[in-house]
Amino acid sequence: MATQPQPKAPAGPVQSATPWASVEALFSKQKSYFASDATNSYEWRVDQLNRLGRMLKENYQRFADASCKDFKTASQENVFEVSASIATAEYAKSQVKEWMKPVEAPLPKFLAASGHKGMVYREPYGVTLIICPFNGPLLLSLRPAIAALSAGNPCILKLSEALLATDELLQELIPKYFEPESLSAVLGARETVTNLLKLPFDFIFLTGSVAVGKVVMRAAAEYVTPVLLELGGQNPAIVDETANIPDAAKKIVWGAMAWGGQWCTSPGYAVVHDSVAAAFVAECKKAVVELYGADPKNNPDYSRVISAAAVNRLASLIDSAKVVYGGKSDAAARYLDPTILYPISWSDKIMEDEIFGPLLPILTYSDIGALIAKIKSMPKPLAGYVFSRDQKAIDRVLQSVSFGGGAVNQTNVFLFIESMPYGGVGTAGIGNYYGKYGFDALTHAKSVLISPPDVAIDHLYPPYTKEKVQALNQWFDY
Repeated sequence: MATQPQPKAPAGPVQSATPWASVEALFSKQKSYFASDATNSYEWRVDQLNRLGRMLKENYQRFADASCKDFKTASQENVFEVSASIATAEYAKSQVKEWMKPVEAPLPKFLAASGHKGMVYREPYGVTLIICPFNGPLLLSLRPAIAALSAGNPCILKLSEALLATDELLQELIPKYFEPESLSAVLGARETVTNLLKLPFDFIFLTGSVAVGKVVMRAAAEYVTPVLLELGGQNPAIVDETANIPDAAKKIVWGAMAWGGQWCTSPGYAVVHDSVAAAFVAECKKAVVELYGADPKNNPDYSRVISAAAVNRLASLIDSAKVVYGGKSDAAARYLDPTILYPISWSDKIMEDEIFGPLLPILTYSDIGALIAKIKSMPKPLAGYVFSRDQKAIDRVLQSVSFGGGAVNQTNVFLFIESMPYGGVGTAGIGNYYGKYGFDALTHAKSVLISPPDVAIDHLYPPYTKEKVQALNQWFDY
């Protein structure tokens, strides 16, 4: 999940960065440990997943409370994040033995007949740097860690400095449950990240903004380090004239407002067929009240924005003339109304970049072909949604519009399905993870051809004859 743009940390105490000498020592320890092959075993991987599960289960309420304290009032969302992290670890633990098994590959007939075998082994990359965002205090730090650990990679979490309470708890508990050579966490702002990126990590996993993604890629190029980048974009929610309008409105409003709109897959805007736009706007207004009441500021189910600076940035995007619901903000309280804006045009300021807050701009369209062309002219989004009863229209959108992942007649829920890959495309990211996809992303596919010791492929050796050249064509016969 991306955090774009990256807001400043909330006003208040500033955490001390982990001393750089300690970070370097930790990196060296993990490098040596990985070189020992200790992390290759199934037993090590399951042990790490068990440790992570125990850490969460034994401190369940503390984690939920810390997340609430950092920036949310919606306790259910924080409880769910702890539960989802536990479930992710349990799923990986139940599957990792199967994931680790070498896979036999088909060979040309003459090779198979002569006793050769093709095998693909999954080997861990090595010491992994995981750069964590603020908007998923646990899921977006521990879920990547689960992928790394299940794949046999020790890892260092660079925690988001915006999460004072969660960071403090992770700093306390990780050393109690993990050996530092397996999993550790460090603190620090931009200087710490800059220095970390100078180290020869074997893999880098970033969840963050497009701008930070470019910085990471430039740094990774120095060592030709593989990366997995979860970035962001302005995510469309298309509502056509056949859609269930009340259902679409409620799901899109929830997707745009949950967690204070600070999901990277939140609908960035709704674009609605002009024949149903008025009805859709009316249903959106009703949905806000149904979900968060007439006084969202005092509703414990409505989340706060991460910082005062983020509130001010979001408030600057609001055109008061186009507010049809909400629009008020209180930076000191890190509060912004769930806000609906209509009618919005493509040239409005709010459409220039990923919003990352509880604002829902609503645009209209009349021709689906022209709409698809417009969306395709923009940077590729991380998520995409279409609401329709018309299967031909759904298929047209899915086949033509590129996005990382999404849903039909739903929003955001796909994020919690371990059996489906999650990742961006274009400027929205590189690579994907979750479940087996995460295991594969954090391992190298090492192909090995195994020959019987007494079998030779004679036509490979000179001197070459017409018969040997003809025999080479057997390579293409499967």
